[in-house]
Amino acid sequence: MTDRNDALFAHARDVIPGGVNSPVRAYGSVGGTPRFLASARGAYVTDAAGREYVDLVASWGPALLGHAHPEVVAAVQEAATRGLSFGAPTEGEVELAELIAGRVQAGGLRPVEQVRLVSTGTEATMTAIRLARGVTGRDLLVKFDGNYHGHSDGLLAAAGSGVATLALPGTAGVPAAIAGQTLVAPYGDLEAVREIFAARGHEIAAIIVEAAPANMGVVRPEPGFNAALAQIAHEAGALLILDEVLTGFRVHPAGHWGLQVEAGEAFEPDILTFGKVVGGGMPLAALGGKRAVMDQLAPVGPVYQAGTLSGNPLSVAAGLATLRLATPEVYAAVDASASAVADALDAALTAEGVVHAVPRAGSLFGLAFLPEAPRDYATAKTQEAFRYTPFFHALLESGVSLPPSVYEAWFLTAAHDDEAVGRIVHALPAAARAAAAATA
Repeated sequence: MTDRNDALFAHARDVIPGGVNSPVRAYGSVGGTPRFLASARGAYVTDAAGREYVDLVASWGPALLGHAHPEVVAAVQEAATRGLSFGAPTEGEVELAELIAGRVQAGGLRPVEQVRLVSTGTEATMTAIRLARGVTGRDLLVKFDGNYHGHSDGLLAAAGSGVATLALPGTAGVPAAIAGQTLVAPYGDLEAVREIFAARGHEIAAIIVEAAPANMGVVRPEPGFNAALAQIAHEAGALLILDEVLTGFRVHPAGHWGLQVEAGEAFEPDILTFGKVVGGGMPLAALGGKRAVMDQLAPVGPVYQAGTLSGNPLSVAAGLATLRLATPEVYAAVDASASAVADALDAALTAEGVVHAVPRAGSLFGLAFLPEAPRDYATAKTQEAFRYTPFFHALLESGVSLPPSVYEAWFLTAAHDDEAVGRIVHALPAAARAAAAATA
């Protein structure tokens, strides 16, 4: 611990609930004092006490190019000289929407013809669900346990007593009537989804699913799973919402959907949601789909959505610069660095006899203290999560910053060069020994 971080955390807890503005930042699952970051550049972050860390959080995904990329920063600075917010259309919004739609195509398929810009991933998924309900005239939603789609009320639902039973509130503050519009299925279980649709398909507006879940640890969908969801939904007159807030433009130029299509899984979601990389680290998210669906949004259609800061010019500038710089070479570099770190992680834990798996979905990977990569949330929760706390702190003391939860993905960037990767690899054996020595 550092005195400066301790002092800041104590002060923060006086004026901010829990001392943080997003719960995982509080180090609740790993203990200790959160590092208050003062700056970041490339593959590194620096805390308030002046200590530098190799970063494997990457702002939870947006920093695909690395922190404070000079061209992205310059684009934001130049945009700021013209004004911080207008509450009116800008040329940049049109350019970004066109760029997003143009990237989301593969195998002759192009599921995104129009794009609506919003400010957060939660807002994107919330709007996508409202849009699906407006298009279909139905109320119910199907989601999966262990999938995270933001913190709007209907998505913080816990499974009921049976797969076709309406959900219960998953957190305080969510009315039962709102949670009851959601049906929660075990992730990966197509038969459960079919059972739900057999019982209530005529009431279901949409299925929403993470393109590749990364909030119960990284889980790569089984081949054909997402395509089967599209088929089940469409046969019942429902829509498929593919949540690419985390994976979109990070694991492939066309998101995880693009990876799947290139692997021979040809399917088209009806609505896709994007965030994180699409804003280059600034508050920006989006949803997109075919014109027939998107035209149901106001002002053309009857489904209302609005936002004063939607398409904020600084966020748009960051998003445009980031996506234009996200070349095939960038993705190849991120893939290579991710493979090097994932392989070193596996080797270090194997050398210490720690039961583990390193699940991957494209360049995303994580750590599970299980003999095999989990395929669902129930399995993920059975792991020896107690081993992560000493593992995390051993790396932190060695100057490597990990996500402060075993259930989060690790993120590499194009700035993770040989030196940065080498620092991580050098620190892993001691962390593996700490994990091996841990007791429940």
